[in-house]
Amino acid sequence: MGGPLTRPAFTQLYPPAPRGAPAPWLDARVAKSYITNQSVINFMSLSKFISARKADATPKRERRKEARPGELLDAALDLFVEKGFAATRAEEVAARAGVSKGTLFLYFQSKEELLKAVVRENISGRFSEWNQEFETFEGTSAEMLRYCMNVWWERVGATRASGITKLMISEASNFPDIAAFYQKEVIEPGQTLIRRILQRGVDRKEFVVADMDHAIYCVVAPMVFLVMSKHSVGACVPLGKLLDPQRYLASQADIILNGLLTRPALAS
Repeated sequence: MGGPLTRPAFTQLYPPAPRGAPAPWLDARVAKSYITNQSVINFMSLSKFISARKADATPKRERRKEARPGELLDAALDLFVEKGFAATRAEEVAARAGVSKGTLFLYFQSKEELLKAVVRENISGRFSEWNQEFETFEGTSAEMLRYCMNVWWERVGATRASGITKLMISEASNFPDIAAFYQKEVIEPGQTLIRRILQRGVDRKEFVVADMDHAIYCVVAPMVFLVMSKHSVGACVPLGKLLDPQRYLASQADIILNGLLTRPALAS
């Protein structure tokens, strides 16, 4: 009874429902035999498979939707650094992220807001983390300064985010709102953190800083130069003479901390 039935045999055993009969017209014996038919079992298995596929599809769409802002930010960072902010069109960012232009504007109101989000994601959003590290650092102030410069390189300078510095230097003057945003979100917090490191050294009698307002640029300048060398000047330098970032930062930290004078000359 469980094997496939020919059409005449099937019709003889299970005649069509009388016209107007309710749907559940099969008796228990007939229903039991019906669901053991292999073609029906195959159909039921297919139905379960389709239902499972539909169930799996929804979470994937939801995950895709959640991933879109990050994908848009990644695409925008690459294009802004490659082409510049002014030359990058919103539809190019959307296309690289694999979405429509309309989708981009669902998440970011304008290209300017998109750039601000890129900066927050890659640089300014890290200052709370860096300030927390300042609070818990247990070494000397000289060790802290070296650590600051090296960590900046590892987390920003050596990454795609380093191109943001080049972007701002080249285009911020043409976009006053963006320049003001970058000043508030990146430059001021960065300078404040460096000032805290130098002031820590002064308070602990480890540093002598004659002009704190300008001393912070002694720390900032080497890091900016290293980024510009990577994205601009470095393209004009022979491969064998490219800067080694770790050696360069170590040398700059030595000069900041020890100066160029010998100890006897300094004492005089």
